[in-house]
Amino acid sequence: MAASPFIKTTTPFLGCKAATTPKGATLAVFGAPHGTPYRGIDNRVHAKAPNAFRTAMKGDAAWVSHWDFDFEHPLLPDAAGLHVDLGNLKTTSANGKNNRKLIEQATRQCLAAGAVPMIFGGDDSTPIPFLQGFSGANPITVVQIDAHIDWRNEREKERFGFSSTMRRASEMDHVWRIVQAGARGIGSAREEEVVAARSWGARLVTSNELHSHGLETALQHVEPGSDCVICLDLDVLDTSEMPSVAAPSPGGLSFRQVTQLIAGVAEKARIAGFAMVEFVPTKDPHKVYAYTAGRIAAHVMSKVVRQRA
Repeated sequence: MAASPFIKTTTPFLGCKAATTPKGATLAVFGAPHGTPYRGIDNRVHAKAPNAFRTAMKGDAAWVSHWDFDFEHPLLPDAAGLHVDLGNLKTTSANGKNNRKLIEQATRQCLAAGAVPMIFGGDDSTPIPFLQGFSGANPITVVQIDAHIDWRNEREKERFGFSSTMRRASEMDHVWRIVQAGARGIGSAREEEVVAARSWGARLVTSNELHSHGLETALQHVEPGSDCVICLDLDVLDTSEMPSVAAPSPGGLSFRQVTQLIAGVAEKARIAGFAMVEFVPTKDPHKVYAYTAGRIAAHVMSKVVRQRA
């Protein structure tokens, strides 16, 4: 029997059961501590993020059947189905090729079992193989909620790093639409990347537009009834609410805006998958911001569970 690619968790994420397989599950959480590295950039700063989210939400796990005023109903209904946490993939800092293989295989395993996959990174290169894992099924819309647009064709001669996430997504035949919400400041883009994104057809909705004209500026681009994979880079949140990221900056979205954006996607479409990336645990000495991130993931979980119930 082949060895499991996962390290089983002893602290499963909010309301989930620790498991070694997604078989029979409605939703499956797994961590990907490492993605594809860049020369001179240490991706290990994100490696403990999946476990930080689990630990932060440990106290709430006993209360998932209680009334939650964010939802006006209990977070997880009793008859919602089985939710599992598969633990962390056995990724390593320097081996991007193998990390991508593990992430794609894990995603396919979840989908084959009928479970909605939720991945906790890791840096923002981990969604590339995650999105690739959806090939061969229904076409997907990628809803990227991020301070950066990530359309670099390559950086440091690496095509699969965190600056290229949406560029690689645009090359996937099963990705038929990309909606990008929250870009601000320098946004990791030169003029040529902005031109490439818009020429492909990506809907770029800046943080300024969301603040000035509301969330509908992004939600109008989500096709009703479509399958959406949400890719959340936590640096989309304003630095006052989420300083524990690699590149914090002012002018970002609030927790409420992010969760309402997720709710808006769920009202129009089906959440087919979710990725949350770019958290830096060493910048969270009081363990406050991991809880903020965990609550965002809880919002996604609640929407997925009710869509699948």
